[in-house]
Amino acid sequence: MRKLSFLITGLIILFLAQQAKADLLGDLLKGVTAPSSKGSGLDNDTVVSGLKEALSVGTKNAVTSVSKTDGYFGNQMIKILMPEKIRNVADVLGKVGFQKQVDDFVLAMNRAAEKAAPEATDYFVGAIKEMTLQDGQKILNGGNTAATDYFKSKTSHKLYTAFKPIVSRSMEEVGVARAYKNMMSSYSSLPFMKAESLDVDDYVTNKALEGLFYMVAQEEQKIRTNPAARTTEILKKVFGR
Repeated sequence: MRKLSFLITGLIILFLAQQAKADLLGDLLKGVTAPSSKGSGLDNDTVVSGLKEALSVGTKNAVTSVSKTDGYFGNQMIKILMPEKIRNVADVLGKVGFQKQVDDFVLAMNRAAEKAAPEATDYFVGAIKEMTLQDGQKILNGGNTAATDYFKSKTSHKLYTAFKPIVSRSMEEVGVARAYKNMMSSYSSLPFMKAESLDVDDYVTNKALEGLFYMVAQEEQKIRTNPAARTTEILKKVFGR
């Protein structure tokens, strides 16, 4: 009987000890919250403002990069090459001593894009202002170029319409039409050679915008993955999680 009493007493003591541990653990955990999920802790206005800031910084850096001399021509990722439609013209001319005409035309196209690029800034700014909360939340949790892809899908047509006359004017100023005419005249003067027609304005405009969006995407990736590229407090707050 005494042994049974000791056993019961021991069980009670063990129970009380376990209960005390549980109470102590509960006290320690009071006020402790689970880690926040991606994007939580940021109000909606901050998220959208951060994304707009990212696009503003990205487009500004991209435009600055491509607007300088050799911004297009010296960057192999966005350099405007001979149009596929008349690439055979370049091949033939290069073989018969007219490579200079080909090179002049390619250089002139790139110079036109470089000259026109700064005019894109105002259109980029306008498009950025139109971003909604729903757009922002989707972009925040997207891939490394989600903002650029959204931006491109929403603005490509508008930018093309606005940008083409600017590119056309720039091409006149840097002599694209003259270089193209010289090149095609040399080609047509060869026996049995007939060149296809080409809308050079359309081609250069599309390639200029492709290059701009490519550079914007590069800037966005830097902001998302490289802390040093987050040059403002709001970028640090939104992308430094």
